[in-house]
Amino acid sequence: MSNSVVAHHPRLADGAVLAPRDRFDAWHQAVSSSFVPLDARPPDIDTFHGDLISQSLGDVLVSEVSGTAMQVSRTRSSIRQNDPGVVKLGLQLRGYCVVAQDGREAALTPGDFAIYDTTRPYDLYFDDSYRMLVLMLPQESLSLGRGQLARITASRISGRHGVGALTSSLLTTLDHQLTQQGADLGFEATDAIVQLISATFRQVLEGGAPAPSPREVILLQVKQYIQDRLGEYTLSVAEIAAANHVPVRYLQKIFADSGESVSHWIRQQRLNHCRQELADPLLVTRPISTVGLRWGFSDAASFARTFKSVYGYTPGEFRYSYNPQLSGSKESLSLTAGLQPVSESQPCSVPTS
Repeated sequence: MSNSVVAHHPRLADGAVLAPRDRFDAWHQAVSSSFVPLDARPPDIDTFHGDLISQSLGDVLVSEVSGTAMQVSRTRSSIRQNDPGVVKLGLQLRGYCVVAQDGREAALTPGDFAIYDTTRPYDLYFDDSYRMLVLMLPQESLSLGRGQLARITASRISGRHGVGALTSSLLTTLDHQLTQQGADLGFEATDAIVQLISATFRQVLEGGAPAPSPREVILLQVKQYIQDRLGEYTLSVAEIAAANHVPVRYLQKIFADSGESVSHWIRQQRLNHCRQELADPLLVTRPISTVGLRWGFSDAASFARTFKSVYGYTPGEFRYSYNPQLSGSKESLSLTAGLQPVSESQPCSVPTS
């Protein structure tokens, strides 16, 4: 196999904006061709976008897949179309995913990973925008039989402790190398990672699939609660804690242990959604202030200020960089005052009124 990097961004063709259905079909075809035949169902095809970057290294295909909310299924019908007998490992890089196979479900947050077998049906559920590193490799490379695989498919491996943390760290580095155009991942490095993956899952077989800790369960539950309410600018840490039946201090601690504050995580999720809408060529007529309001910023000024402080350019400049067909026009913002710095005890977009 060639080890050249292949990037697929089904957004523009010959400078023209693809229609929503064509954009989805192009992405779906690219994913099914790169991996195995799959069914895919976005909840809203009009706002769909997805990207794929792949590199083949011998028998291993290394890919980064990203996009908006989606359910992906490997059905009995798609298995009959093509069954190369490979297994896949998915490492969650951004967003939240549930992997379902063999009667089990693995809920993945960034850093976690799970394995699934393409010879049997499985489902992947992405409730929001996501990014995932996917390794597709021969089953025999893991030195595990099909019966052993069936015992560990859709089992969440935490990327926060033990051998799972080491594997997750190396896979994250692999993704970073993949996404640097022209980077050569190297066959030797890939072989070492496959051996580590094999050792990780053999350990799972010996000790049983690791169950999430109560803290991890609460963190997953809280993050899902927040995702469902990102558009509510009055959302506060106190409200989140009360709704999930935990003290505010405990909520702050479990987020701090994962490396960030509650408010910072909320703000970043809101910005991720805003970036997604600003980059979409089908949404160029949506006012920038409306984009910010839709995702929980209390006014246009606060949105513009926060966006620039994080990314170094304004929302309008970001939109233009993805949509040069705007003919260089500068989009103006109707700026209004009314935002103070985020406080853990105030609403997470903190209107003053």
